[in-house]
Amino acid sequence: MSRSIHRLLSSRAAFAALLAFGVLAAGCAGTSAVVSDVRYDFGPPPQAATASRLPAVKVLEVSAPSVLESDRLTYRLSYADAQQTAAYANSHWTMMPSQLLTQRLRNALSERGTVLTGADGVSAPVLRVDLTEFEQVFASPTDSHGAITARATLMQGGKVVGQHTFVAHASAHSADAAGGARALAVASDDLVAQIATWLGSQALVAAQ
Repeated sequence: MSRSIHRLLSSRAAFAALLAFGVLAAGCAGTSAVVSDVRYDFGPPPQAATASRLPAVKVLEVSAPSVLESDRLTYRLSYADAQQTAAYANSHWTMMPSQLLTQRLRNALSERGTVLTGADGVSAPVLRVDLTEFEQVFASPTDSHGAITARATLMQGGKVVGQHTFVAHASAHSADAAGGARALAVASDDLVAQIATWLGSQALVAAQ
């Protein structure tokens, strides 16, 4: 075998070894990214405040547009481009925000009365909540807050008897995913409290 052919084969072997090492390194990096992924929920619920009892209410699962139907922790840099959103690469919710909010809402209302689901064959007012905003908003690189907007609709016998849009904001203590997750959890509890107060003031519910 000539020296030139030997050198060619040696260089090809070296290249193959480097390529294999690169693939292995990439695999290790991917594994590290998966391991470092942080999952957030809303944490322990706040202590229930003393409030009047509510009659039985059917609380449907919170609905949301497709952009919010994921476990991504979304943020918006309003100081740079208020029309774009992004998501943290290694930080997510334990489930979709609409599901977390459904749990929180049902748990809070169950402290004041019987909570039913849409599948229950019981005649009762129906509460539907549509989530339209759920994100961490940055006013500057160091200043952000959790922002939630949702529309609550109260129905009876297929007819709308009350509807209101709720907005809740909570300041983030740090300009990162942890700060955003905590701010959105606090804002969620505020939103749930607003909905509970509104629900108790509705004539259809209060009269039962």
